[in-house]
Amino acid sequence: MDQVECVVIGAGVVGLAIARELAISGREVIVLEKEPLIGSETSSRNSEVIHAGIYYPTGSLKAKYCVEGKKFLYRYCAEKGVAHANCGKLIVATSVDQNDKLPAIRRKAAENGVDDLEEWPAERAIEMEPALFCTGALWSPSTGIIDSHGLMLAYQGDAEDHGAFIVLNTPFERARALAEGIVIEAGGEAPMELLARTVINSAGLFAPDVAGRIEGIDRNTVPNAYFCKGSYYTLPGRSPFSRPIYPMPHKDGLGVHVTVDLGGQCKFGPDIEWVDGIDYEVEASRADVFYDAVRRYWPAIEDGSLERGYSGIRPKIAPKEAPAADFLIQGPKDHGVSGLVNLFGMESPGLTGSAAIAGDVRKIVDAL
Repeated sequence: MDQVECVVIGAGVVGLAIARELAISGREVIVLEKEPLIGSETSSRNSEVIHAGIYYPTGSLKAKYCVEGKKFLYRYCAEKGVAHANCGKLIVATSVDQNDKLPAIRRKAAENGVDDLEEWPAERAIEMEPALFCTGALWSPSTGIIDSHGLMLAYQGDAEDHGAFIVLNTPFERARALAEGIVIEAGGEAPMELLARTVINSAGLFAPDVAGRIEGIDRNTVPNAYFCKGSYYTLPGRSPFSRPIYPMPHKDGLGVHVTVDLGGQCKFGPDIEWVDGIDYEVEASRADVFYDAVRRYWPAIEDGSLERGYSGIRPKIAPKEAPAADFLIQGPKDHGVSGLVNLFGMESPGLTGSAAIAGDVRKIVDAL
């Protein structure tokens, strides 16, 4: 049986960031990915926004990693030539009642360490984005957009330059803990067994399933997986906006917002659809509810103008009725398996916080 120091399960943006961090620290790393491409699920099916860290509960991992991660990303992308833009974004109120909520969002952001938000009158926001309708706004200058695939390739390149191996088409099957490490059974065209000293479960949507197939784990520590789908629709032709426009946030997400990608295409989304399984089909009929949502801040949108884009699925670990859960990172003291680190609920802002998450995972591994 082959032996390796560290195995990372999942080659999404967080898994690749962890592989990079561990490899740079001098460890032998293998990444197992069940798909034929890196980052082909949640990591490449999002808004590609570098989040500022505005909305998350103060003291939460999401807030911490977002604030730390965005600073890293701007430096890293500039250094590595990863396409990105520090374009800023507007959070817009579309009624007087919503205007009253803007100061609370600004205070929450400041508590999280985001002290650059500015409250703007509607006239100033509309001067910046003439197609916009709003009654007031917050300006977030540290928000940006990024080429998520370019970022993942940079993480992969760094990891491989420091000796890591990315093994595609190799799904995790099961694992069992022994005194000398964790035996991993992987499938695919070339099934294998690996004895690893350390295993990082960064399987995203499937992290609870992976954890449940590790013999010896305390099953009470494995959260249930809940899937929250978000669809995006694109607007052909010239974009009416030049930067992200976000409506007021709500419990399950940040609302149907505008993002203008690095190629200049305008897209709207994601919406919220709780689903039972993985299905990335975008239904044409779901666009109907987009028009009402978008028309609140862009009255000129024409019915029938949106085209189907793509969809992603948020890896939730709390059900629809419950408050949104924070990121959950568990070490052996939590679940009882020596050498195992589990990452659950790595939804937005996982891309923004990926390097910061990886840094904390390395600290856990250092202490094992």
